[in-house]
Amino acid sequence: MTLVAPRTYEVRTFGCQMNVHDSERLGGALEAAGYRRGTAGEADIVVINTCAVRENADNKLYGTLGHLAALKRERPGMQIAVGGCLAQKDKHVIQDRAPWVDVVFGTHNMGSLPALLDRARHNHEAQLEILEALEVFPSTLPSRRESTHSAWVSISVGCNNTCTFCIVPSLRGKERDRRPGDVLAEVEAVVADGAIEVTLLGQNVNSYGVEFGDRLAFSKLLRATGSIPGLERVRFTSPHPAAFTDDVIEAMAETENVMPQLHMPLQSGSDRVLRAMRRSYRSERFLGILDRVRASIPDAAISTDIIVGFPGETEDDFAETLRVVEQARFGSAFTFQYSIRPGTPAATMPDQVPKEVVQERYERLTALQERISHEENLALIGTTVEVMATEGEGRKNSETHRMSGRARDGRLVHFAVPEGSEAPRPGDMVTVEITQAAPHHLIADAAAGARLRIRATRAGEAWERAVLGEHSHDHHGGTIAAGPVSLGLPAVR
Repeated sequence: MTLVAPRTYEVRTFGCQMNVHDSERLGGALEAAGYRRGTAGEADIVVINTCAVRENADNKLYGTLGHLAALKRERPGMQIAVGGCLAQKDKHVIQDRAPWVDVVFGTHNMGSLPALLDRARHNHEAQLEILEALEVFPSTLPSRRESTHSAWVSISVGCNNTCTFCIVPSLRGKERDRRPGDVLAEVEAVVADGAIEVTLLGQNVNSYGVEFGDRLAFSKLLRATGSIPGLERVRFTSPHPAAFTDDVIEAMAETENVMPQLHMPLQSGSDRVLRAMRRSYRSERFLGILDRVRASIPDAAISTDIIVGFPGETEDDFAETLRVVEQARFGSAFTFQYSIRPGTPAATMPDQVPKEVVQERYERLTALQERISHEENLALIGTTVEVMATEGEGRKNSETHRMSGRARDGRLVHFAVPEGSEAPRPGDMVTVEITQAAPHHLIADAAAGARLRIRATRAGEAWERAVLGEHSHDHHGGTIAAGPVSLGLPAVR
């Protein structure tokens, strides 16, 4: 009897953390159906989980599909599936522009992917299935986590806001909340599997609980994570300034394992532009939130999102954004040039800002934020921080003989591994002193002959079991030889 090798898959993720988490679910669904993870570029099935937020999302998808078309011609039996937000939005457009795609599925029916692939292969024809409502909550699907030490846990899907620049609500639907017990059960399960860090995910985590009538549900959920044995770090993303309340600040400050890190999207510092965006807060309320967070959590690192060139934005409006950014002192910012997204109210607004004006403003904003980020990081030189070692966040680590990880506040730290010192495993904790600073990272170099202060963790043991298998016990002291590392948190491409 001849055994047939299981078909292999590769998932490529474009977009936000929610997409990364969804991709883990897609991998889990495929493995539950008998598929096995393959090598990038060599898998029998390539699944692309798409984003629809920015203008280049279309170009990125169709450029990738064009490359895969050539590969598919050389490999009979290869299948290509496209899912996610762009698939939900474009539906038949993907099959029209890329007829070699075998399966198109949306944001509401990820669990159907294995069946759609089987049907496409059996019927020798492409399959399109886009549902307009959620078929099953994604977190009920199996998961193939990318990291042994960090995990995403979704607390809600969808969004009830109506921001004029955003297409997400029309693609992911109205907000649906998971029950707190289900969320905590999943957190406990990933911790039992070795994870010591969890990031709670939602399009607007602050509104969690509205569906079941508890407006304090999110702060209660944060506090509940503090009682889960073995869970060392809790993060969350993303909140909305309009719904951010003091009970959440208190929960962050009083729950030891909730990290001093906050991502608070500003979008614009101009009240007039915020009104046009349908963002139901104003700049002074936003700055007031930051003041209260820093009063309760003095070492909090706060990041943000900002859109430059929203329709009708004047130079005075942009000056207001610069003022708020200067006053807010963000540790980092994700800055975007506004791009028209068909289907959003902003797409048809008058007074679209010329591209060259947007570019010039964007450059001024990024220069300001680079200066602030560098100043904030320089202030940390000489401080001691605890870093969780991760995989692959330092592209030059092999050249510099450093490893990388994240401090409690989420800052990226590249730390030296002195000659003769043991190196931590991904998931282990390292205590280091900051010696240098750049706008986007910190450096901790040790004196010659020094040894790293490493605290072995269950997550490091889980990594060792996953990577080294039965030979893990051969490694003395629960550490590994120094060398290049890859990414700990799942990558967003």
